[in-house]
Amino acid sequence: MREPTRDDVDAIVGPATPHFAYQLRARVLELVEGLPEGHDVRRYAEEQAELLDRLGYASSKAEEGPRESPGRLGWETIPSAAPADKPLPPHTK
Repeated sequence: MREPTRDDVDAIVGPATPHFAYQLRARVLELVEGLPEGHDVRRYAEEQAELLDRLGYASSKAEEGPRESPGRLGWETIPSAAPADKPLPPHTK
């Protein structure tokens, strides 16, 4: 098997949604598990795994376009107001 590249990592992470974030996170980490610590692609994959972990508590990656203002009328009723860079906290009972 050839050595994984950043493009390989991006191919896994690119279409990620909250529903599949943890499955994709596992695939990304598995892809680079044979690379040495500190390897550029491994570090990149670990950063992307952190994004996927946050995405698991979010409603979208929300990487493009303007954000809606939290001051918008009815904002508190919109369940999708948790992008991956500001996810909801983990649910606890």
